[in-house]
Amino acid sequence: MIAVVYSGSNYAEWRLADRGRTIASFKTAGINPNFNDEKHIIGLLNKNINLIHHAEEIRRIYFFGAGSFSDDLKTIVHNALSCFFKFGKVTVEHDIDAAAIACCKNKPGVVCICGSGSNAAWYDGRKVKANNYGLGYILADEGSGNWLGRQLLKAFMNETLPPNIRKKFEHRYDLDRKTLLEKIYRQKQPAVFLSSFTEFYIENREDNYLKNVIINGFNKLINTYLLPLSEQHPGAQMHFTGSVAANFQDYLYEATAGSNLIIANIIKEPINNLLTYYSNKN
Repeated sequence: MIAVVYSGSNYAEWRLADRGRTIASFKTAGINPNFNDEKHIIGLLNKNINLIHHAEEIRRIYFFGAGSFSDDLKTIVHNALSCFFKFGKVTVEHDIDAAAIACCKNKPGVVCICGSGSNAAWYDGRKVKANNYGLGYILADEGSGNWLGRQLLKAFMNETLPPNIRKKFEHRYDLDRKTLLEKIYRQKQPAVFLSSFTEFYIENREDNYLKNVIINGFNKLINTYLLPLSEQHPGAQMHFTGSVAANFQDYLYEATAGSNLIIANIIKEPINNLLTYYSNKN
């Protein structure tokens, strides 16, 4: 039996499969070694009945997650998973590697994640090539759910939201300036809190003000990540994963219309493609 995991900071998608047949499909809280230590991860695993039931049967675990970009951070996840899955061989990689496999398989292309966070890279068909992107929720994440949340909350607290959107925001959320600042600066995982406001954009996606914020985010994503990669790899196709790219793909196409970027596909959640890929390898 194999386990395939794709984790953002908000939640992790799990698939358990045996001989090509899916045994279980479920979500847990996200596993991000920037925020979670080994003890926390093991505790999370011990709360899931599917994992408890199948732990000893699983022989390979393929984990891809936000935050798993360095050897030290990968080791945190690897040690926790190895402790829980006592008879399984664990592989831990970054979420951009998952996006590359899910979108491109063995073909080259530019891969872009735009979900709770954002990142992009060139994939040569075998490996994701290192670059200077992926600076995280404080320094980067252009166009992501985290970035959208920051724009919304700044406008709310600076009192620059249009009256109709401010009214909807106040009706939807019982939040004031003091509470917001406490949640952002004093509580754990502020990126998760910030990206949760993506739902507000989805609920009000036809509003021109919010639409312009989304398109502005996509433009920053394009200018920061995609155009430089396109210049390095002329004619390369662009592959997108993530909830923001998928939920606002019409705005994404609009933002890329004048840039000559070629969008090959947009996948909301790469987990099912990953499961197929690794089921065929085992």
